[in-house]
Amino acid sequence: MLKQILSKLPRKSSKTADSRERGGNHAIYSSVSGGARSSDFGTGKSGNLSASSFPAPNSMADVGWKCANLKPNGNHALSSYEALPAFKDVPAPEKQNLFIKKLNLCCVVFDFTDLIKNLKEKEIKRQTLLELVEYVTSANGKFSDAVLQEIVKMVSANLFRSLSPQPRENKVVEGLDSEEEEPSTDPAWPHLQIVYEFLLRFVASPETDAKLSKRYVDQSFIIKLLDLFDSEDPREREYLKTILHRIYGKFMVHRPFIRKAINNIFFCFIFETEKHNGIAELLEILGSIINGFALPLKEEHKVFLVRALIPLHKPKCLAMYHQQLSYCITQFVEKDCKLADTVIRGLLRYWPITNSSKEVMFLNELEEVLEGTQPPEFQRCMVPLFRQIARCLNSLHFQVAERALFLWNNDHIENLIVQNRKVILPIIFPALEKNARNHWNQAVHSLTLNVRKIFYELDPELFKECLLKFQEDESKEDEIEVRRETKWKRLEELAEKKASGSEAVLVSHKANTNGSSG
Repeated sequence: MLKQILSKLPRKSSKTADSRERGGNHAIYSSVSGGARSSDFGTGKSGNLSASSFPAPNSMADVGWKCANLKPNGNHALSSYEALPAFKDVPAPEKQNLFIKKLNLCCVVFDFTDLIKNLKEKEIKRQTLLELVEYVTSANGKFSDAVLQEIVKMVSANLFRSLSPQPRENKVVEGLDSEEEEPSTDPAWPHLQIVYEFLLRFVASPETDAKLSKRYVDQSFIIKLLDLFDSEDPREREYLKTILHRIYGKFMVHRPFIRKAINNIFFCFIFETEKHNGIAELLEILGSIINGFALPLKEEHKVFLVRALIPLHKPKCLAMYHQQLSYCITQFVEKDCKLADTVIRGLLRYWPITNSSKEVMFLNELEEVLEGTQPPEFQRCMVPLFRQIARCLNSLHFQVAERALFLWNNDHIENLIVQNRKVILPIIFPALEKNARNHWNQAVHSLTLNVRKIFYELDPELFKECLLKFQEDESKEDEIEVRRETKWKRLEELAEKKASGSEAVLVSHKANTNGSSG
């Protein structure tokens, strides 16, 4: 009788747990690393689970624990621990319940600012998270409503937190490459990384029913996910980028909302803060989205281009995301060539005046846009465009002038210029002539002579007309300058006569010199 009673009591897993500690850990790593994904954007920087990605100093692969009073915000009392079996050690009908228990287990958030606090519990949670990733990856049945609720609960408890940004006064500097700085990292990243991988595998899983999941992966969830894009950790933003893109592809009902939410982030960044860490990643997502737009483009997409994308050229920190922005802009022009005029006029509106490095970026983007521009759209904007190019040709910053002259190396752009040379050459001829005479940089001087030669060989008569007009304007300017100097001399003489009399008049030679320039 006593033996029968004792046999029914639960036994502590000693040898089995020891064997799992030695052999079970390897099984988890091998299976998880085998399910490595490739990023939608071709980066391959995140998402590859392996033993090197998640170091395990103390292997506790299949040991779980329970608390008497679990709370996802970290205010909990660790009263007792209990070993949770591995998924392979329970019958198939019980795996879902075990999965939910493990999800609840991982809802507890630990304080990683204290390196020596709860070390054992942190390692148990990390190993449990790895098991959850493996389970989601190899799931072969649709996730139930109860499971979906617990999944979103666990992800929300771990990921949705208030970001503590570092002082950014010295970060948003003109021409500063953000990659040169040491990124700020979250001390909880050893757990956060596995939770992000879990969420990615969950969203990408064919067993995740979009119609059922949209009740939990709702607009509130997406907004909180978008808030995390301001994280200073580039690894976190890389995961967020891939996950949001997967959500956009899977949950079609959320697509308009996601575009609108990103739009609002851009508005806040452009017109209020000019501070946000995730603009490049959001633009990278949009580049893929724009590439999939159906033709003809909807009016809302064109409005987005005009009101959000083009004004993104305004902030000083453009260098941090210009490559992604330029790709989005050119995607619109490739989709609808009639938008080229709108884009070029938008660039001219935000063209930098005193920032030379930003001007070079604008010229690079301008060349990409002009490559997709057709003659009718080019003719509508060529006059203001080449007035700006003429100013760039005369820039004392040699890189700006050189980059403007490189436009003639593009065959498509050169053909557009040749077809409209009667309008364009009179606009840029004074700038070419001044460069040919006295530009300080030898490379700019040589490129200018090559461009002059192209126009001269193409249309000698037009070239001579422009040269004659330039010489006439130059002589008129000389006459105007002589008359101005004569007037100022007369004023100086009158001032001297009055100064010699009873009235005291102070005439500054420096003031006269400044006045003559106006």
